[in-house]
Amino acid sequence: MKKNNLIAVASLFISSLILFASCGNAAKDAGTDRKDISVGFSPGPYADLFKATVKPVLEKKGYNVKVVEFTDWVTPNLALANNEIDANIYQNTLYRQNFCDTKGVDLASTFSVPTAALGLYSDKYKVKTLDELKSQLKPGALVSVPNDAVNLARALRFLRSIGLLTIKASVDDKTATENDIDENPYKLKIVPLEAAQLPRSLDGSDLSVISGNYIISSGRKLSSSIVGETLPDELFIWFVVRTADANAQFVSDVKAAYESEEFKNYFENPANDYDRFQRPQWYVDKWKIQNK
Repeated sequence: MKKNNLIAVASLFISSLILFASCGNAAKDAGTDRKDISVGFSPGPYADLFKATVKPVLEKKGYNVKVVEFTDWVTPNLALANNEIDANIYQNTLYRQNFCDTKGVDLASTFSVPTAALGLYSDKYKVKTLDELKSQLKPGALVSVPNDAVNLARALRFLRSIGLLTIKASVDDKTATENDIDENPYKLKIVPLEAAQLPRSLDGSDLSVISGNYIISSGRKLSSSIVGETLPDELFIWFVVRTADANAQFVSDVKAAYESEEFKNYFENPANDYDRFQRPQWYVDKWKIQNK
């Protein structure tokens, strides 16, 4: 009996050691002092800006930084939720919240970064201003817009803000679709498409509402838009992590890198063509540089 008790105690002790070791490894993997981090991006300027400015600052602090580039707006969040990357930089808070709600994942926005906004683009209408466009716009024009729920509604709000249509008052404009258009004085035909395909759609559409990252990745400039979006806070691009990592040291260090002189000097250099980006309020307050 004593022998059996001894074996049982020994087994329990060994099991405890194994459990403790596993928890220790898990704690180390999820620790706030990790120095190996991987950051995901969708196509566009944010990966290039990060590699040119933030990555070198982090490496000086002893980080080993891996940049992972994806081709869409869904995979970077799935990879983050599945612990394949540690953070991503490509989405606004509305998109993140919608993604978390629909996919059942737990991600947190930590700080915003300078952002390339939506713009209205056209290869057909060679105009410089919105007034010129309105004077030439023919009824029934095809307007391609993003087809994901958040950015479709955002595109419609943008078109409303520049006076091309209205949205039904009875509808939440953050969930509006093309079926919720009320007044449509130019009889625009709204065509939702995959966001990455929008720059290519300029060949066959009259106008297109395209996010800044996809315009830049297509080789065009933000300044080629007829008119650009004015961003509210919720539509800036944010540094997103798993909620459990929101207070991790690497988040603070990445934030400090974005707030550094190195970042500001590179970002404000006219040769680097970021002048049409919108600066978050923290950036405006810190450097006293207003948006254009």
